[in-house]
Amino acid sequence: MASPPIPSALDARTQIFPALTPEQIKRVAYMGKTRRVDRGEILFEPGDTNIPFFVLLSGSMEIVQPDLRGERLIAIHDRRGEFTGEMTMISGQRSLVRGRVTQPGEFLELAPEALRAVVAKDAELSETLLRAFILRRVALIQLGFGNVILLGSRHSARTLEIREFLSGNGYPYTYVDLDTDRTSQDLLDHFHVKASEIPVIVCGARNVLRNPSTAELANCLGFNLNVDTGNVRDVIIAGAGPAGLAAAVYAASEGLDVLLIETRAPGGQAGSSSKIENYLGFPTGISGQELAARASTQAQKFGAHMLIARSVVHLKCERRPYEVELNTGETLAARSIVIATGAQYNKLHLANLAQFEGKGVYYGATYIESQLCGEDELAVVGGGNSAGQAAVFLSQTSPKVHVLVRSGELKSTMSRYLIQRIVENPRIRLHLNTEIVSLRGDDHLETVTWRDNNTGETSTHAIHHVFVMTGASPRTEWLRGCLALDQQGFIRTGRDLEAADGNSGWPLKRRAQMLETSLPDVFAVGDVRAGNVKRVASAVGEGAISIYMVHRALAEPEP
Repeated sequence: MASPPIPSALDARTQIFPALTPEQIKRVAYMGKTRRVDRGEILFEPGDTNIPFFVLLSGSMEIVQPDLRGERLIAIHDRRGEFTGEMTMISGQRSLVRGRVTQPGEFLELAPEALRAVVAKDAELSETLLRAFILRRVALIQLGFGNVILLGSRHSARTLEIREFLSGNGYPYTYVDLDTDRTSQDLLDHFHVKASEIPVIVCGARNVLRNPSTAELANCLGFNLNVDTGNVRDVIIAGAGPAGLAAAVYAASEGLDVLLIETRAPGGQAGSSSKIENYLGFPTGISGQELAARASTQAQKFGAHMLIARSVVHLKCERRPYEVELNTGETLAARSIVIATGAQYNKLHLANLAQFEGKGVYYGATYIESQLCGEDELAVVGGGNSAGQAAVFLSQTSPKVHVLVRSGELKSTMSRYLIQRIVENPRIRLHLNTEIVSLRGDDHLETVTWRDNNTGETSTHAIHHVFVMTGASPRTEWLRGCLALDQQGFIRTGRDLEAADGNSGWPLKRRAQMLETSLPDVFAVGDVRAGNVKRVASAVGEGAISIYMVHRALAEPEP
């Protein structure tokens, strides 16, 4: 019996490639049909959408992935009860692999909608299938077994942005570093690819994209193929951070027609955290990216739809149903809206900051950024939990991490466990009352100068990597004129509307609900909301509570 080539820390046969029991097969068969298959028959191809789900009754098949050299073997299914599929079966995105019959037999076939019904209704099968799908996707990512080849440079900010986009969306890809792979560089030179056109992406072995936007890449990968933008939704959620994801999970699980819109990748600001250790239920911690991936899968399992690489740029609030306008020009309608667009780290007030963004200055500390840093000395700017988590994470590979904090203490902004780890870590040096005053370099950051505000003394350091995690500003420019905002641009909700200088703009006789904005049936949750507690658990709680309030609002008669 052949063993699948994908390695795993878990038992591959029982975790990644389980076989359904006879009783489980009967429950699946109720939703599908038996199909006779012949040797050499192709059941699905890379790029196909809405592909069926197959369970082997007899015969065998192989899962392969075409590449530039022909094919590479991913897995072999040759036992009764084994099944096909990975995360694309739940997300509805394009297939990454080819399925080919190697021995004739009978397969049980389910349409995609039938599989989703099984996952939603049968708890035992749902656990088995979802675990296998997730682990298969993890294995594809770890081995770089994707249908995307990214040719880029560590000196290219766009390369970093594309890598973060693919990783944040859990999409497997092969990365070729043009700084070290001379053969690939010679190939690009032959086709007259300019430095300004890097990164270059081979997408699905069909298209070659030169320095694409994330929206162009999302279109090429088929991220949003199965999303119907024409109907009026029960609820549209803007932003897929912890608050937005929680709202999507609860809305979809309770039967609402929900659409989640995300500019880049699920996770929001929390997605850039290397490890969150104070979130309930994860005593050893969990990365923000992993938490977001699990929540996305959970939301899609219950039927939530997601639009990726789309931004909401305008809210049409004059009449109902409300409409949101996207950066693509599309207009989407909904009976209620949950705004979970979060906040973004404030930038340093330095004239040449933009020159080094993505080329020495970063706003997230994930595995990708740590790879860029190698064993270099680096600096983290900020006094909050995100900065503390970044410093501890980066100290695992960097010999010296400077933590620069403008205030004179940490206890009011950072959790005690993080302060203790920073103080006791010999690789971390804490600088209070300190701020960066200049950055220097050509194509990449080379030196950083900071000032001790107690003494006025400045010092210059050969630091090539700075992680900026200082404060946060809301993303609410698109809401001005529709919603009541505070002086910093955060959205007022609930009782805060009554205290808004005596002019809340609230139009109804009833009071606004706790998370309701000045516009009835429009809610704000997470970091974008005025008075929000800046913690992941708080954001998740608000996202969940907002759906209870959405139900109450939708039950009201139309005004």
